[in-house]
Amino acid sequence: MEEISRRHFIASATTAGLALWLGLTSEGNLYKAIDSASVNFSPFILIEANGQITLFNTKPEIGQGTFQSFPALIAEELEVSLDQVIIKQTNGEYQFGNAQRSGGSASIRNSYLPMRKVGAAAREVLIKAAAKTWNVIESECFAQKGSITHAPTQRKLSYGSLIEEAAKFDLPENPKLKDPKDFKILGKMSKRPDIPLKTNGSAEFGIDAIVPGMLYAVVYRSPVIGATLVSYDATEVLKIPGVVKVGTAERIVGVYRYTGVAIIATSYWIANQAKEKLVTHWDNHGFDKFNTRDYEAHLRTLANQTGIVEKAVGNVDDVNLPPESYLEAFYETPIIAHHALEPLNCTAQVNGDRVEIWTSTQVSSAVTGKGAGDMHGQIGFTPENITLHSLFVGGGFGRRLSMDYIVEAVNVAKLVEQPVKVIWSREDCTQQGPFRPMTFSKLKGGISAQGALISFEHKVISPSLQQSRDSTFDPSKVDLAMMEGISEQAYEIPNMRNSYVRADLHIPISPWRSVTSSTVSFAQESFIDELAYQAKKDPMDFRLEHLKKTSDAKKVLLKLKELSNWETKLPKGSGRGVAVWEFFAGLGGQVVEVTCHKDKTITINRVIAVIDLGEVVNPDNVRNQMEGSVIMGLGAVMKGGINFVNGKVAEHNFYDSPLLRINEIPKIEVHILTDGGKVKGVGEPGLPPFAPALANAIFAASGKRFRKLPFELRL
Repeated sequence: MEEISRRHFIASATTAGLALWLGLTSEGNLYKAIDSASVNFSPFILIEANGQITLFNTKPEIGQGTFQSFPALIAEELEVSLDQVIIKQTNGEYQFGNAQRSGGSASIRNSYLPMRKVGAAAREVLIKAAAKTWNVIESECFAQKGSITHAPTQRKLSYGSLIEEAAKFDLPENPKLKDPKDFKILGKMSKRPDIPLKTNGSAEFGIDAIVPGMLYAVVYRSPVIGATLVSYDATEVLKIPGVVKVGTAERIVGVYRYTGVAIIATSYWIANQAKEKLVTHWDNHGFDKFNTRDYEAHLRTLANQTGIVEKAVGNVDDVNLPPESYLEAFYETPIIAHHALEPLNCTAQVNGDRVEIWTSTQVSSAVTGKGAGDMHGQIGFTPENITLHSLFVGGGFGRRLSMDYIVEAVNVAKLVEQPVKVIWSREDCTQQGPFRPMTFSKLKGGISAQGALISFEHKVISPSLQQSRDSTFDPSKVDLAMMEGISEQAYEIPNMRNSYVRADLHIPISPWRSVTSSTVSFAQESFIDELAYQAKKDPMDFRLEHLKKTSDAKKVLLKLKELSNWETKLPKGSGRGVAVWEFFAGLGGQVVEVTCHKDKTITINRVIAVIDLGEVVNPDNVRNQMEGSVIMGLGAVMKGGINFVNGKVAEHNFYDSPLLRINEIPKIEVHILTDGGKVKGVGEPGLPPFAPALANAIFAASGKRFRKLPFELRL
């Protein structure tokens, strides 16, 4: 790891001078450092002699609350309140490691114990330092509110006054963690320090970045995705007052490279208006014949192929059941855009062999070339010459895991000597991708005479996410990303075969919130419901019967059964539907209640959502995330997807690719399970169960089965 010099420490501290850093090495070992040369470390705590304590948040704040929850893990064990500390966002710096990212619901589930360990180790060495200073035994000392107290005499020493002595002790490898019953922060409702900043307008998002001498740019990109630029004529553009430069800039999205024409001007308005005067010529390579309807038909044809087996249990081909015991179904989900409310943007300044970047990103360490999938090779700058200012993010949803808009902005900035802010319009964000891919599922299940599910097949037909992102992907292999969660469900089925059929696609695709679970869960949990009716079983009981062993999924279903009063009969025309889904990010389940009216409209009466976390940092954050997931799931059900006509995206902005409005949002009840088990994620597990639970509820109320998204809340 990079060496941290004495000068670095002095520059990082205040005028008080002396400072103590504590954190984890890249190998996960605890370390400390105090105003010393050549120390390898990845700091999370900075305690200064003047008493100031800084906690570093390495997880970009994208609205999910890590600006509070990540430092809370450290603060709990360090025995300080969040009111006593300064929280600083990291910017992809080498010393903070390569996990400076927010994605996969991983921020807390991967940090819960390691960050508590950092705080606990700091607390222990501070107690040792105080005990030595007073010449007393350590057991007589305790930490509280940023100071150490000697219990018998009530003497106190602040952390700042102890750092020089504390630095003389080795950090414990396995510090004693607090008993959860003694928590003051974790598991409690806590104020988020970013909320006042966001409500009073002082929070700085990427699109807010202002750099002295900054210019603005827009990029004209081919409306036909896959086309290449042949030529352009900027004669009329350059006549417009305020236009500074016109040139080409490359954008890299996974394995795809696109060249657009950048218009750089003294204001965004001028640049955007000038774009109308630009003349371009493109080679469409036949992609202007691509249409969504044709591609849907293509996927339906591919469904007849034998898929590459991802997982097999028993032998579905040897199950001896009569034909009437089998049920088959086909489910379809569309292409979807991410629709983050903050449009994509990036400000960059190139100065010789150095580049400075201001942006909203989910992957800070990858931007600076210090994380997996870093981009320094794409922009031509070495990691040590990339400086990032990672600002608040106005929505990620997986879109800002991609760095194409940053690569493009850096390439635009190479055209001039001044800093340039590149802003994507809402139309750019809607039409240029990458998108969540279209995903179809062909399912087949066999029910025994006793009503047991003894044979199950799920074949996914879709483009490959990995092939879109990785040029080394072997297309003869299963893309596990497109089979996400299917084989992880806890149902006990003696014969099962899950397989994958890959479909070629020239459109760039990327993860959308909950990745492929948002599509395949709709198919699988809806089909489980169909099989329950085939077996003449209650859908809740049918699921529980196939969860004979104790499992977290069974625990979630039992809680849903209790909270929904499942066995209570609803009035005619009303119904309940249930779904549960477990995947890499976590585990959640939902019961949806609906009423189908005589005019054929459907009302969602309530959504009961249960998430199993193991441990919780801030329950309010969890409720916010679960409500957001349900709302996003409902939007995907009701509001339509992205459609291609003659190679172009037919939708433009929120007027024809809308988000939910507040009056369309149902009552949502969130219940959190925290039994001290495996720590699971929060941001995504609330989304996959919603669509199938809703579809199952509509069937229970009306007898009508929806197998294709989107659909209207109308029979």
